[in-house]
Amino acid sequence: MNKRKIGVGIIGVHPSQGWAGMTHIPALQALPDYEIVALTNRTSALAAAAAHKFGVSHYFTRHEDLLALPEVELVVITVKVPYHFELASAALRSGKSVYCEWPLGNGLSEAQALLQLAIEHKAHAAVGLQSRAAPEMRYVRDLIRSGYVGDVLSATLLGSGIIGGATIPSAFAYTLAAKNGAGILNVSFAHATDALSYVLDSSFDTVSAMLTSRCDSAQIVETGESVAKDTPDQIAISGTLTNGVVVSVHVRGGMSRGANFRLEINGTRGDLVITNPMGYPGLAPSTILGGQDADAGVSTLEIPARYRGAALFDTGIAANVANNYAQLASDIVTGGATAATFDEAVALHKLIDAIERSAAEGSRLTSVA
Repeated sequence: MNKRKIGVGIIGVHPSQGWAGMTHIPALQALPDYEIVALTNRTSALAAAAAHKFGVSHYFTRHEDLLALPEVELVVITVKVPYHFELASAALRSGKSVYCEWPLGNGLSEAQALLQLAIEHKAHAAVGLQSRAAPEMRYVRDLIRSGYVGDVLSATLLGSGIIGGATIPSAFAYTLAAKNGAGILNVSFAHATDALSYVLDSSFDTVSAMLTSRCDSAQIVETGESVAKDTPDQIAISGTLTNGVVVSVHVRGGMSRGANFRLEINGTRGDLVITNPMGYPGLAPSTILGGQDADAGVSTLEIPARYRGAALFDTGIAANVANNYAQLASDIVTGGATAATFDEAVALHKLIDAIERSAAEGSRLTSVA
């Protein structure tokens, strides 16, 4: 007997652009656990074109029609952040499981309300924090758990915001306005820091933060137009995790010609260095370097094949989204919580909220979690 597939409905699909077509659809179509049965776009012609291109049976302009389909068990929300709360709330109230892109909500209060709805409706509720699903991050976590570096003493992270630089494509111009909840603090910084917390198996306990903007505008790539920006493009924090590890993070806007992601973990017995050509590990394969005991330096560590078993492809921007979906499929069947959950999303929103308060007050905050 063939294994029953999980019926998926995706809210927010464009036939030729956007995150859904780049990552979610190829990831879902590569995995044997899922079948995409419906999609939406607010424009009828675009919805029809997307359904034809991706081979999807049902298409709608209204999310209510997608939610009414019995075949849809999992609702995937891939629209801009300001619409996450409305759509995720509707999906949860309709009795569906939900995979919502990160950020979960436009601010902490929305995220907390969505978590409460997920609990009330006993829903499987996952969020798109795919960096922690990357094979490299799972391997590093296990290395640390096994004692490769001994007792972890400190961690230092340098990252790039990808957005937030001197220029920006028009599709991402909305991220320049703080009211939209999608600046580099909310996106690239959050993804990178979530990866750090994941591999160290701990959350922030104290934090001291500085947020500033070195550029008050950005130039639209396609038109040359200058657009005002009120989101920070320099984020620097220091703090401690609940396990005592001392952490320093600096994420800056745009992309660097040097390191775009570098996480160094230092312990009593050894050191690990994780690098990535993008601003956080969820977007591309990472390189892991390690050294311990009598080693004079660090050298490349190969990732065991068992860490790559969840994905049907190892490279490309959709690979770790596929890893996240593979974990979610197992969770739906077993009742587990291996994919990033709404609980973990709320914890990350709490950290962002604490960083903003610390920067505004010029203070060190304790009991962040």
